[in-house]
Amino acid sequence: MPALTHLGAKGEANMVDVGDKAETTRTAIAEGFVTMRPQTLEMILAGDAKKGDVLGTARIAGIMAAKRTHELVPLCHPLLLTKVAVDIEPDPALPGLKVTALARVTGKTGVEMEALTAASVACLTIYDMAKAADRAMVISGIRLVEKTGGKSGDYRAGS
Repeated sequence: MPALTHLGAKGEANMVDVGDKAETTRTAIAEGFVTMRPQTLEMILAGDAKKGDVLGTARIAGIMAAKRTHELVPLCHPLLLTKVAVDIEPDPALPGLKVTALARVTGKTGVEMEALTAASVACLTIYDMAKAADRAMVISGIRLVEKTGGKSGDYRAGS
């Protein structure tokens, strides 16, 4: 098993020095799900939530969160993101919403945490904006789906 890069010889937390790493284009995709009652999904899709546009607000919240990941996760590097996209699709089988977040950078470290943060905060925003109608919503399945670029190579969940 590889050593944890954020731990020093004595177990102290450290920010990894990426100064000698090559700049490459790196992309990460993360996903998450918000399961809810069918009526809640219908309300959100119809644009009838009391707080306003749930999907648009969640999309913006996810993008903003990706840009601030280094302020939320202590050992993350601040990155000059070149792209962040948050897509939210209804899934009647849940019933609920699937959130997919993409983050991209040309830099010396990956963007997995930015994609995961975007997906997480978009899901939290959906919950916040619809909780008056459905406090039993469940946020689940937040995970890295894919990452490309960097020294460690590509990753795809399930492969």
